[in-house]
Amino acid sequence: MTSIDDLEARLRREGVDDAGAPGLDELLTAALARAEAEGLVDVAWATEDTPVGRLTLAATDQGLVRISYDPEDRVLEELAAKVSPRIVRVPRRLDPVRRQLEEYFEGRRRAFDVPLDRRLSRGYRRAVLEELSRVPYGQTVSYRDLAVRTGRPGASRAVGSAMATNPIPIVVPCHRVLRTGGALGGYGGGLQAKVWLLRHEGALMG
Repeated sequence: MTSIDDLEARLRREGVDDAGAPGLDELLTAALARAEAEGLVDVAWATEDTPVGRLTLAATDQGLVRISYDPEDRVLEELAAKVSPRIVRVPRRLDPVRRQLEEYFEGRRRAFDVPLDRRLSRGYRRAVLEELSRVPYGQTVSYRDLAVRTGRPGASRAVGSAMATNPIPIVVPCHRVLRTGGALGGYGGGLQAKVWLLRHEGALMG
């Protein structure tokens, strides 16, 4: 895994002056540009501070592959194992996602239109998450609803597993899934985040 900090440390070892020295930013930018041009960046990542916490974002050439509430080190280890070890912190590659998230949290966006790389979900879990993407802003469904909508009425537990392992929360809105009867159920970002998101969308009052 590589980051701007890694490149900076390498440049220092090779004799470049301190981080504030003239030309260092240009060298880092050139090094990242060259890595991208040579196809050496399989996963670009960045972080984003939001009302529900600090998020780690990652994207491949195919699209957004990961949003996580977990610490970035844990997320990068997961991506290195499941996608590619050629990971570089390139915030500008995540600019469209970051912009749409900002618009969402400011109440100016109700649907995301960034391309998604769904490779981290397979089989029935992927089918459930694709169906979940059709649940609109401000509405909720139950685990049973999603099971029925995916043609497996008795698969509520499997639906719950898909929610628990959703690699792209918020954009793929697992916060909109409740237990039958309306109980909140769990959420990877914590119940406080789930409540905030539902209230933000007007799906939960009080």
